[in-house]
Amino acid sequence: MKSKLGLASILFIGATLILKVSGLLRDMVIAYYFGDSYIADAYLAAFIIPNMLILFMQNGMKNALVPSYIDAKEEKRGKSHLGQVFKGTAGLAFVFSILGMLLAPLMIRLFYPDFSEPATEIATWVTVIFFSCIAFVGMNSVLEAFFDAENKFALSIVSQIIVILSSILGAFLFANQIGAYSLAFGYLAGTIFSLIFKSFIVIPQRALSLKQKMDWPEVRKFYWVFLPVGLTVAVGQVNLMVGSIFASYQGEGAVTYINYAKNLVHMPQGIFGVTIATIIFPMLSKAITTNDTGQFKKGIEKGLTTMYLVLLPAIIGMMLLMPNLIELFYERGAFNNSATAATSQVAYFYFGSVLFFSLNNIINKGFYTMKKGHLILIISLGSILLNIVFNFIFAEWLGYLGIPLAASLMALFYTGACLIVFVKLVGGLDFKYITIDYTKITAAALVMSGAVLGLQQGIGNFPNLVQIILVAIVGAIAFATTAFLLKADAFLFLLNQVRRRKKKGGVS
Repeated sequence: MKSKLGLASILFIGATLILKVSGLLRDMVIAYYFGDSYIADAYLAAFIIPNMLILFMQNGMKNALVPSYIDAKEEKRGKSHLGQVFKGTAGLAFVFSILGMLLAPLMIRLFYPDFSEPATEIATWVTVIFFSCIAFVGMNSVLEAFFDAENKFALSIVSQIIVILSSILGAFLFANQIGAYSLAFGYLAGTIFSLIFKSFIVIPQRALSLKQKMDWPEVRKFYWVFLPVGLTVAVGQVNLMVGSIFASYQGEGAVTYINYAKNLVHMPQGIFGVTIATIIFPMLSKAITTNDTGQFKKGIEKGLTTMYLVLLPAIIGMMLLMPNLIELFYERGAFNNSATAATSQVAYFYFGSVLFFSLNNIINKGFYTMKKGHLILIISLGSILLNIVFNFIFAEWLGYLGIPLAASLMALFYTGACLIVFVKLVGGLDFKYITIDYTKITAAALVMSGAVLGLQQGIGNFPNLVQIILVAIVGAIAFATTAFLLKADAFLFLLNQVRRRKKKGGVS
């Protein structure tokens, strides 16, 4: 059983890495065809609105359906429960789809009044196309959650990769004919292909029953659990939309710079966060099951220090290489050198956002493990107001550079509020241990920065890709060596985990 879970975790991490890379490829395609023009601004701004609902369904469904399906399966009614949720979600998603398509013109003019008429037209029709996907997204989200409940984690990620690759293919085939609409139609086709892919797996297994009448009390009971979790995810998207709205007042290209920089800087959070979760969270679940509060708190502390260990050098390395990375990934086609410079400047201000939100992922998992997710929702709602205030202040002062700064400061206050509430819930954490390890990790990161800056002085004339590779190698060696010599506990913990996995692999 453990070997199967271990294989599932490895496949999940690998599939997640591919998903992040495919997402980066999609941004590269947008940059190539549309650069930092009003067309890119309109497409990216329009996508945020329906994507709020997409993530609401996908992530909310996984957090709500997995435990409810497992419980129903134990009671020998797993197929029935899955069928009820599938039908209820399909109906609800269809209603959202129709409403979104009808309200698209109003929403675009309300949220982006400063867009030009051509940009408004593109954004409106892109929004219509994306809302037409919602009906398929709803059904996809239920089946993805089912795969997770069956420990087939990679399948749900693969189905998301299908959607992204379909968007990219749509652009390759039709961008010169229909512009940004090619990406939106590609996404629509991807949601349909993804549903067909899942159906070929689910139908032969007879995993769900759709013949029985709707059991509305069961569906309502499920959605009472689903809504708080889904809304918490939606709050994050609302905050992204707030930034996009303020960027739309900053002239052509601002929305594009914000989106490209955010997606690139947050890549380490998506990749490394999954790996750390795989190592840390079984410890949390076991501690809660056995009512071992000490072990639970130790798991949170390990998570916070391990996340800091992995993310801090990754983010600092990206900051030191940011112009090189943006040139490598985006600077081709319609995306020129001035767009690279502007996107790089924006990316620097996202440093706090990715660091604090990554650390907060650990704290949030603690809340969810304790079944206190509603507290995160309350704090998250407050973060929207704070984000609006910060954007008013800093966008007025710094232009579009103030938008990522507002996001970073909001992330700091949001994480601080979550930490304070969580500490009160669990009766304190060992902050002495956390502070000592953070100090050692920070010292290692400073040594790494010095080594990288010194290296960069001598390789400025080297090809861009060679610079990136040399900096990555030297930076990794400098950081790992210093962390080892300082005996940073998080580093030794990860090293021990790697050694254990190698021993298990050797035994088998």
